[in-house]
Parts: sequence; structure tokens; C-alpha cells
Amino acid sequence: MKSRLFLIPFTLLLLLILSACDDAQQRLSALSGPTMGTTWSVKFTGSPRDGIPALKTELEAALEQVNQEMSTYRPDSDLSRFNQAEAGTVQTLPEDFAKVLAAALKLSGDTNGAYDVTVGPLVNLWGFGPDPDRFEPPADEDVQAALKRIGWQRLTLQGREATQPGGLYVDLSSIAKGFGVDKLAGVLKEAGISNYLVEVGGELVASGTKPYGQPWRVAIERPEVGKREVEKVLKLHDIAIATSGDYRNFFEEDGKLFSHTIDPRTGYPVTHHLASVTVLHKSCMMADALATALTVLGPEEGVAFAREHELPVLFIVRTNEGPKEILTPAFQAVLDSQKQEK
Repeated sequence: MKSRLFLIPFTLLLLLILSACDDAQQRLSALSGPTMGTTWSVKFTGSPRDGIPALKTELEAALEQVNQEMSTYRPDSDLSRFNQAEAGTVQTLPEDFAKVLAAALKLSGDTNGAYDVTVGPLVNLWGFGPDPDRFEPPADEDVQAALKRIGWQRLTLQGREATQPGGLYVDLSSIAKGFGVDKLAGVLKEAGISNYLVEVGGELVASGTKPYGQPWRVAIERPEVGKREVEKVLKLHDIAIATSGDYRNFFEEDGKLFSHTIDPRTGYPVTHHLASVTVLHKSCMMADALATALTVLGPEEGVAFAREHELPVLFIVRTNEGPKEILTPAFQAVLDSQKQEK
């Protein structure tokens, strides 16, 4: 009898301990802060290997590394040193910088220059880079002068060795945020975290689930100036998502909107009616860059490119009747699979 009286409380204690452990593993933790002129945030379940304070330090260090290597806003960054180098200078790039630049150069070639990693002079000229904002278009002759400095083909990258041909200005702002998301995800994995949602400036990647097996859900905005409305809600399953649009970063003159998305082939902001592009990809770096590339390509070339490469993409086009969705077959397949989930 004494043995049974002992076992009952012990069993209850064991159940309480297991329940407490389960609650700890299912508790949602959140970390955030400023970076790259925007913000970052991480949500996760589970206990990081060295504790939450140490994890935040590692996350911030990873973002600091990306900034120090690839920021055009820092005059002492590796990227700024390359952009300021004399003609013929060969610079050994840090491993991550070289990886991002190689991916950007490949996409520049794949899109025949619609995405051009050397578009920096035009971005700055139109007031969307580190130079002061502007509120009127630049003169045509200034655009033509900037165009002469553009050309991804002029940039030579062999392994980690990049050669500055002279006057070339590389801008990684359309891909570095996405890479930063991937970098944070890598830190979380190293810390033993497998269920997380990472976001930097609106670009996201999700792994696993929320507490108690619930999926991570993200909203795609309806591209309307001055409004915050939801177009569509997606469940993210071990995938990244990035959106590019013309309804947040622009200036207006005489009723005409000038988007921050510059077409490197013309030197001017895009003029088509494509309002936003949302891309799903296993790599947030590539989702980020592809969203920009497809925005430049527009509703016809962009849709054709996405279909050819079997990319899951949602295009939203402005029409007289309101926003119109164009879904690639791969994106529709994602929606169909989510409808079948319980």
C-alpha cells in the first residue's frame, strides 16, 4: 500500500514535468530590431541552445556582417570599397558577398539585363538610393549619362575575385535583404530551432509550424496607395516569400507616379500596369531578387519568364475594373494544395 501511495504522486509529478516541458517547447518567442534601414523580426518555438540573449546577439551579428559587406549606405563596407576602387582593381570578396553577387549576376544574364546588379547609378539618380530623395524626374541627359555606367557584363567575378573595370557601381539592395533572411534562418538552425518565421523588411521565410502544429500564415497586401488591405493569405511551409510593388516607395509629379523600380534597359522607372509581384522560393535571396526582376519585366514578359522557369508567382495588375490577379501554374498548385489541408 505504501508503494502505491508513493507511485501515485510520483506519476502525477512526472506528468506535470512533461506538461511543463511541452508548454516550454510550444511557447512562441519573438525577437526584433533595426537593420538595413528597416527592421527584422524572428518568431520561434523551442529553446535555443545557448539561451535567448545569446541567440539575439548571434542574429544581430549575422545582420551586421551582411550590412558591413553589402551596404551602399556605409562608405567603409566591402561593397562601397569595390564601387570606389580604381579601374583594374581586383578585390577579394568575403564569401557571402561573393555568393550574393554571383547569384545577382546570373539573374542579370537570365533576364537579359532586365535585372542588372550594376543599376546603382540610376537608382541613386532617381533618388531611391543613399543619395538625397528627389521630387522631380532627373534631366534626360543625366539619365543617358548614368546609362553609360550600367552593364552587368562589364563586371568580372571569378570565384571570390571581382574586378572593377572603372566607374561601375554595384547595388545589391534588391537581393541583400532576402539573403539576410536566409542568414538569420541559418543562425536559428545552428541554435537548434526548427520552427520559426523570419522577416527582414517584409521578406520572409518559414520553417516548421507555429505552436501546437498551426501553420505560419502571412498576408499579401492589396497594392493600393495609402491603404492597408489584404489581397490573399498564404500558409508558409518551409519556404520563403518576397513581394515587390510600386505602391510604397515612389514620388509623384503633376499627377504622375514614378516608381522606385528602375528599368536598367531604359534608365527610367517602369511604366507598365503591374502593381505587385509575389514570389515563393526555397531561397529568400532568390525570391527577393526575382520579385524585382519580374517587376521590371512587367505583366507580359514577367509572366512568360515565371511560367518558363516554373516559378510560383502571383502578379497583380492594375485595370480599369480594379486589381487583377495573374497566377502562374506553380502558384496555383500551392493554393490548391493548401485548400486540401485540414
